[in-house]
Amino acid sequence: MNTDSEPLAGFAVGVTAARRHEELAALLERRGARVVHAPAIRLVPLSDDAELLHATNTCIGESFDYAVVTTGIGFRAWLETADGWGLRDDLIERLHKVRILARGPKARGAIRSAGLQETWSPDSESCEEVLRYLLAKDLAGTRIAVQLYGEPLADFVGALRRAGAEVIEVPVYRWSRTDDSTPLRRLVGQAVAGTVDAITFTSAPAVTATLAVAAEDGLEEAFMEALRTHAVAACVGPVTARPLTERGVPTVQPERARIGALVRALVSDLPQRRARLISVRGHALELRGHAVVLDGQLRPIAPAPMAILRALARRPGHVVSRAELCTVLPSRMVAGGAWSRDGRPQADEHAVEMAVARLRRGLGRSGIVETVVKRGYRLACDPLRAMEVPR
Repeated sequence: MNTDSEPLAGFAVGVTAARRHEELAALLERRGARVVHAPAIRLVPLSDDAELLHATNTCIGESFDYAVVTTGIGFRAWLETADGWGLRDDLIERLHKVRILARGPKARGAIRSAGLQETWSPDSESCEEVLRYLLAKDLAGTRIAVQLYGEPLADFVGALRRAGAEVIEVPVYRWSRTDDSTPLRRLVGQAVAGTVDAITFTSAPAVTATLAVAAEDGLEEAFMEALRTHAVAACVGPVTARPLTERGVPTVQPERARIGALVRALVSDLPQRRARLISVRGHALELRGHAVVLDGQLRPIAPAPMAILRALARRPGHVVSRAELCTVLPSRMVAGGAWSRDGRPQADEHAVEMAVARLRRGLGRSGIVETVVKRGYRLACDPLRAMEVPR
C-alpha cells in the first residue's frame, strides 16, 4: 500500500452531509478512508411555503436597495420557486434595480447565470465581512433583502436593523432533522467508543442536529470529549464550526469553504494527529484508526485487538499487565459481573488473551507482541531506545 496515494487508509471518517454527500464520500474513499455515512439533516422543499411567497411578493411589490445572496443553491432555489409561482420574471426585473452583494463565488455564479451582476463580494466568503461592508454605509431608511440559508441569521439581521435598515428575510430553504436518525446515533456512539477517527460537517445545522442526537442519548458530554481528544471534527468553514468552537472543540478547516479543500485539510491533519509510527524488531509499525501499516502493508485490525495494541504502544517495550489491558477492551467483551474501580464494566483476562491472539494473527508477524510470563504483554522493543521513527 502506498500511503502517499491513499493517505487516509486505515481511518474511518463520518460524513453527516445531506447534500453532495456522494461527492464527499467519493473523495474520501479515493484517498483510502472507510466512510461512515450518517446524514444529520435533510433539505425541506419550500414550493408551498407561505413565508417565502410573502417575502417574494414584498421584494417585487416594494422597492429595496440591497439584496444579500448568501448561497448559490439558495438563490437558484428562490428563482426556481418563484418561476413555479409565475413570479420569476418580475423578481429578476426587480433585482436588476438593486445592489446585489454575493457572499462567495458560488453565490456570484448563481447571480450571473440568472443574467444579473453582483455589486460586491468579499474575499473571505464570510457573512461577517458582508455585514461590515453594509454597516460602513448609511443604512438609515434603506431596505435590504437577505437570503437565508437554512437557519435565521439573527446577529446579521439584528445589526442591520439597529443601523436603521428595514430587512426582508427570504427563507429560500430550511433544514430539518432526518426522518431516521439511527445512522447518526450509531456514528455518535462510534465516536465515543473511539472507532471513528474523524467526522466531517458541511453546515452548522448538521452540527446542531448531531449534538441534539447525542444529548437525547445521554452522550452529549462524552461526544464533546471525544471531539476534543481522539475524533477530529472537520468543518467546511468557520460558520459551520461555530457551534463546536464555542464549546472548546478544536476543528480542522480549509482555507476555502469547498468540499475538495475540506478533504485536503483532513488529509493533511488526520495522519499527523492519529497515526503513530514505531520501530519494533526492525519492523516499521504504524498505528492508524482501524488498521496498522506494517512494513508498508495495510492490515485491518478489529476493535478489541486494536485497543490492546494502542495500550501496548503507549509504553513501547514496557510490560502492560493483563489487569490493565482488561480496562481498555470494548465494553461488549465484559464477562459476567466484572467491573473496574471507577465503576466501568471490565473484561476478564481470558478476553485479553483472546484479543492478543487475534492481534498476533492480524499483524501476521511473529515476535512483535511478546508474552511476559505471569506479568502481561509488551511490544518487542528496547524501552530505553523505543521512540517513534520519522515518517
